[in-house]
Amino acid sequence: MNQNELNEMLEKHTLWLVDKKDGERADLSEADLRGADLSGADLREANLRGADLSKADLRGANLDFSCWPLWCGSLDVKVGKKIAVQLAYHFCALDCDDPEYVQLRNSMLDFANQIHRDDVPKLVKKELEND
Repeated sequence: MNQNELNEMLEKHTLWLVDKKDGERADLSEADLRGADLSGADLREANLRGADLSKADLRGANLDFSCWPLWCGSLDVKVGKKIAVQLAYHFCALDCDDPEYVQLRNSMLDFANQIHRDDVPKLVKKELEND
């Protein structure tokens, strides 16, 4: 997918976000977006499953309710603080009692709790379980 095709899809997606009848939801599943300029793009609710985002620029993009691909194709992506905080929040919201995870999670809470959404609870420190 070249940048012009991507821009056209993003325009249709923006229309879909405003009035779902006039536009089309962006389906970027399995798309090769390596190095793509998605800075400032409104990707709310976009399907990014399996997309290769390597070296893509997502600074200022809105990814609320979209799917962040958890594979090597989502490594080395340029993001702004908002997306970094969202990812940190989701990491810290995992239910894992491994001591290494709990220690790392607790060290990230101040950052993760800067999430921009008012409808999610603030995360609190977990205590390590004694064996």
